[in-house]
Amino acid sequence: MLKTPVYMDNHATTRVDSRVLEAMLPYFTEKFGNAASRNHSFGWEAEEGVDRARNQIAALIGAKSKEIIFTSGATESDNLAIKGVVEFYKEKGNHIITCVTEHKAVLDSCRALERAGKATVTYLPVDKFGMVDPDAVRKAITDKTVLITIMWANNEIGTLHPIAEIGKIAKEKGVIFHCDAVQAIGKVPVDVEKAGIDLASITAHKIYGPKGIGAIYVRSKGPRVRLTPTMDGGGHERGMRSGTLNVPGIVGLGAACEIAGNSMPEESHRLLQLRSKLEAGLFERLDEIYVNGHPTERLPGNLNVSFAYVEGESLLMGINDIAVSSGSACTSATLEPSYVIRALGINEELAHSSIRFGLGRFNTEEEVDYVTERVTKEVKRLRDMSPLYEMAKEGIDLKSVNWKQ
Repeated sequence: MLKTPVYMDNHATTRVDSRVLEAMLPYFTEKFGNAASRNHSFGWEAEEGVDRARNQIAALIGAKSKEIIFTSGATESDNLAIKGVVEFYKEKGNHIITCVTEHKAVLDSCRALERAGKATVTYLPVDKFGMVDPDAVRKAITDKTVLITIMWANNEIGTLHPIAEIGKIAKEKGVIFHCDAVQAIGKVPVDVEKAGIDLASITAHKIYGPKGIGAIYVRSKGPRVRLTPTMDGGGHERGMRSGTLNVPGIVGLGAACEIAGNSMPEESHRLLQLRSKLEAGLFERLDEIYVNGHPTERLPGNLNVSFAYVEGESLLMGINDIAVSSGSACTSATLEPSYVIRALGINEELAHSSIRFGLGRFNTEEEVDYVTERVTKEVKRLRDMSPLYEMAKEGIDLKSVNWKQ
C-alpha cells in the first residue's frame, strides 16, 4: 500500500540502505577504535574497516585504494581539489576553467580564489541541453591554466558532460582535471583512468550511504597530483586531510559503493523505465510543459520539467505530500530562479516553474502513478486560476501585450 509523503528528491539525498546501516553498526559499538591507534586490536579493527572501504570505493571508479582520501563530503572535496591545486601549483599558473552550471561548492570556491587575488577563472557557457563544448574547453586553456573542473552529471537537470573528451584534452595540454562526480558515481559507469580524471569528488549520501562522509580521488601516477591541504593537524590521509577518521561513515561509504557497483545495470534500467513512465504520464495529461536537460545524455533517475503558467513554489506547496524540489537543495533557501535552468537560455518565468523529480532505489511504479496524478491535478488547478494561461489558450501573444497600459 502506498504511503505518503512520497520521496522523490533523491538528487538532494537518499535514504540509507539497510545493508549499509548493517555494515556500519558494529563500528559504533564493538569496533569503536580509532583507526590511527596502531598499538592495540581496537585500532587494528577500525583500520581494517577503513582499508576495506578504500578498496570498495577504488573498485567502483577504477582507482587504486591509496588514491582515495576521506573527507567530510563533496563540498570539502571540491574545496580541497580547487584550492589545493591552485595553492600547490601557484608557481606554474593561476588560471582555472569551469562552467556556469557547476555546483555551488565549485563555483563559490572559484569565486573565493578570485576575491583573494589567487586565481582567474573562465566560466564556460553550456548549450540548451546543459552540456559544455569540449572545444570551448580546449580554446580556454592558456599557459597559465592549472586546473579544469567540470562535473560529470548536473545535480538539477541530470545532463552528463562529455567527460572523457575533456579528460583527453586536459592530458594533451598537461592540465590537472578535477571532476565533481557526486551525482554520477553509482548511477552511471565512472572510470577515472578511462576518463582522464586526476581528482574526483565523492559523497556517500547520494548513493544510499550516510551524510557527513565523502572522499576525493587523487591521482598518484601519470601525473602524480599534489595538493596543499586546507586544514592542518595530525597528518592523516597522506597529509592531505588531517582529522580523526569517521570510521562508521567510511565503512558505510564503502558498503554503499560496493552495492551501487553490483546493482548499477539493473537499477539504472529500472529507474529509466520509471522516469519514462512519469514523463509520458505528465506529457499525456498536460500541455505547455518542457523537459530541461539533455534528451538522452542524462542521469536515468532525473526528470526536470518546467510547467508554463505555473509558479514553481505554488506547485510545491500544492503537492506537499510529495517531496520534490525546484532546484538543488543547497540553493533552496533562495526564491531566485535556478541559475542552472537560466543557463540553458530559458526565460525567467519558465525557469521559475521548473520542478526536479529525482527517482531513486526505493521508488515504486505505484508512487510514479500517484505523483503523475497529483501533479497533473495541481497544475490544472493552478492554471484554472491563471489569467495568463487563459490568454495564451485564447491565442493572445503575451509578448505583444503592453502590461503598463
